[in-house]
Amino acid sequence: MIAKRTAFLLFLLIFLNLLYSYKKKEKSFENIRKEYEHYEENDDKAFQYINQYIDKAKTEKNYSKLVQGYKDGVFYSPSNESKLAYADSTIGAAKLSGDNELISMAYLGKGIVYYFNYKRYQLALNEYLQAYQYSKTIKDEYLRHKIIYHLGVVKSYLGYYEDALIHFKECADYFSSEIKEKNLHPNMIFNNKKGYFNSLHQMTECYLNLNDYKRSDSLIEIGLKYTAGIKDFSQEESYFLKCKGIAYYYKKEYKSAIQFLNQSLPRMLKNNNFAWASVNYFYIGKSYYGLEDENRAIANFKKVDSIFQKHHFIHPEIRKNYEVLISYYKKQKDVGQELYYTKQLLKADSIITQDFSYLSSKIHKEYDTKLLYDEKNKLERQTLWSTVIIYGLIALMTVLMILLIIKYSREKNIQRKYTLLEEKIRKNYTDHKNPIVEGDFQLPKERKSKIDDDKVQNILEKLEQFEEKKQFNQKGLTLTKLALKLGTNANYLSQVINEYKGINFNRYLGELRINYITQQIYNNKTYLNYTIESYAEECGIASRQNFSDLFYEINGVRPKDFIKNRKRELDN
Repeated sequence: MIAKRTAFLLFLLIFLNLLYSYKKKEKSFENIRKEYEHYEENDDKAFQYINQYIDKAKTEKNYSKLVQGYKDGVFYSPSNESKLAYADSTIGAAKLSGDNELISMAYLGKGIVYYFNYKRYQLALNEYLQAYQYSKTIKDEYLRHKIIYHLGVVKSYLGYYEDALIHFKECADYFSSEIKEKNLHPNMIFNNKKGYFNSLHQMTECYLNLNDYKRSDSLIEIGLKYTAGIKDFSQEESYFLKCKGIAYYYKKEYKSAIQFLNQSLPRMLKNNNFAWASVNYFYIGKSYYGLEDENRAIANFKKVDSIFQKHHFIHPEIRKNYEVLISYYKKQKDVGQELYYTKQLLKADSIITQDFSYLSSKIHKEYDTKLLYDEKNKLERQTLWSTVIIYGLIALMTVLMILLIIKYSREKNIQRKYTLLEEKIRKNYTDHKNPIVEGDFQLPKERKSKIDDDKVQNILEKLEQFEEKKQFNQKGLTLTKLALKLGTNANYLSQVINEYKGINFNRYLGELRINYITQQIYNNKTYLNYTIESYAEECGIASRQNFSDLFYEINGVRPKDFIKNRKRELDN
């Protein structure tokens, strides 16, 4: 009897164990996620459940769930390295799914890791552009606007504030309208609120940099009204507090500036948002300077340097942090500290220049390179650096000066040619040989060709229509094809162009195309961001090199130099 009971209990235990194992195995994705959804971001305790979620998705080959698992891995990973690794895995899983929406979302996620956790804008932009390409065919407007938002962030960082505002306004309008949707899931309402507040914050940053304080103040008040004291939006609240502090600094209300900037810091530091934290410290330091409290000012400027040392990132807006420190220690006659911060400024300039080649001229204007290296040389002599290093620096400076002279000479030459071309553009190419004016064709008394006057007149009229309709941008256009289009023969057309335009057909077509694209680049700011390939494609020229050579032959400057000078002209 006892043996039977023992056998029964043993059987029951085995059965219950198998049943428990089966239930555990069959736990749904939703139930597994509920086990870790309550953990805060960067809490690795969530991974005991995330790993279950990922294993289940792999076993079932459920790639959409696998994407979600890796996304959660990014969110809860405590280290930047593991976040990036999970972001890569997300892309791999998304590609296995073949779903463009998931692929777009995965690329965006990796870009956000590069942006938020590393502040590597070039790498982030690469991922954003991939996300944008895959987003063209998707229906998820929320995801599409997240991509638009992050592209705007890159433009804002580059200093294209007006262009960035277009992105942020579109996003703010979209997220705001979605918040009002009655049938939206609570999670999506939350996400749209986040998107709306972050769009307002970026708009505020743009207006502050454009010195439009009336609009920035208005947006700050809206942002604080809806985020103040709400735990879920504490990060967004810290952004608006930061902006309010900066606004007070520009109004020279330094005590209020310090108050609001200090209020915004704790959340930034908690989230390791080192980029905005360094901006905070810089403006706190500037505010203390305004109050003539030099010791506290310097202490905060040093905090900016500590962040730079750790993360190798500095916003161009606050590079003056080092100029202030250099000036301070020069006044204190502390050669060692002056030398240290001079080197730090050179490092900062190097990093900024790598990311922003177009900003190098501005950097040299703000802090003259020659003077900087001269001071560095002087300081190193004072600190008894070796003669070899001193001579090395002199040689480096000599090479740099030669390069700068060559660069200056080249830029002056380009500027001269650009000015001539600009005058030509403004005259709308009125110096073009024998321009055709509608209804007023002057046929020369002495003509080389023997073509009937009526035929000549007819060809000229059709050429005028051809030019007005911009049909010259058609790719693969030849003399024979154009003659056929105009209802004449190639021989007649060639003679008319040679006699009345003063150039052969190829030159005629090339000038029309280059003159057209030159005016577009000059008059339309959007064209300044196109690639050379895009210009060639638009005006019907077969290749990038052919376009560049023809542009130079006709205009006297390379396309990249023309674009660079036009951007500089608009910035000024």
